[in-house]
Amino acid sequence: MKVDVKTLDGQEVTWRAATQPVGSALRIAPAFVATTTDAALGVETSVTARYLRDDGRYVIRAVTNAAVRDDVEINYPTAAKVGMQAIVQAAAPRCIFLTLDAEDDPRAKWLSVDQLTTAGGRLLPPMLAAEVVRRGGSDARMDVIELLYGSAALAGLPPAKLIQHELGIPHRTASQWIIDARKAGRLEGMNYNAGRPASG
Repeated sequence: MKVDVKTLDGQEVTWRAATQPVGSALRIAPAFVATTTDAALGVETSVTARYLRDDGRYVIRAVTNAAVRDDVEINYPTAAKVGMQAIVQAAAPRCIFLTLDAEDDPRAKWLSVDQLTTAGGRLLPPMLAAEVVRRGGSDARMDVIELLYGSAALAGLPPAKLIQHELGIPHRTASQWIIDARKAGRLEGMNYNAGRPASG
């Protein structure tokens, strides 16, 4: 899904817009507007989402639909087909940033989760994933769990599933590493509730 992501004042989302600290190493844009066109449906949709700390994720605050063809009417059946949560899930990786440098270094290079994602849809190179799994409860493992958990939870996706996929580990291990990271204070401001009602 091709999504155009902007700040609330219509600017490109860059690391400078990521003013909200989350966890111990992530910075996110506190809000964004994501716009996409569903050519088959004939509808352009703009979703405004805000990060709510109590929810630990981006929450949809407004949706605007516009017909892009004369034969399309914006009515309940048409609007019900718009995947609002999918739009947020596609946009969020462009609003979550981290640096591999010292955070207080003015020359630090900040990258979005979207920039880290490979063409194969993976965040971590296989060699790094293998190293994280092999090492014990290292800081590197906590860093990776924070990155993976945050990139999924903030977008409303199941973090354990992403961690399993990225690291090639069983669900039980992923769940334990999430518990360990939360106890270490690494997942502050990020939550995922599997039973939460769908937003879109």
